[in-house]
Amino acid sequence: MIHMPVIAVSRFEHFFRAAAGLDVDKADLKRYSDFVNRKLYDMLIVAEAAAKSNRRDIIQFWDLPITKGLQENMHDFRDLDEELDLTSILAELAALPPLDLSLSEEAEARLPNVAGGLSVALARAIRAIEPDRKNPASKEWTRTIRVFDLLL
Repeated sequence: MIHMPVIAVSRFEHFFRAAAGLDVDKADLKRYSDFVNRKLYDMLIVAEAAAKSNRRDIIQFWDLPITKGLQENMHDFRDLDEELDLTSILAELAALPPLDLSLSEEAEARLPNVAGGLSVALARAIRAIEPDRKNPASKEWTRTIRVFDLLL
């Protein structure tokens, strides 16, 4: 279980309501945290390969495989974040895995926004897969995360 201050839990609950009209609870935060960390790691592995293929020893932000859809969700996250101030919480939540290469300062500074975009995309994907469900159960989380695993 994630140990997150009560204020952070309530911000995430508010975030999922604002992003997709979903009611999540404290128990969902473990699934959410695992998803964000795993997808960030997957993206960093691809970015590391891109940097290496370009004979660089630093991963730049542009090495990350950010699609148009993810970029739009990152913009939407920024709009939501102005109200909720989740970036600092996401920065602490996103545990950077060990990589062969280092991240540039810009790439590292922008990872919380990437995590935010993934968060918006996740919330909206849950809503798209189960449009009538307000409180996603384990089955909806698993199904939605499986779709992300196929695509990202």
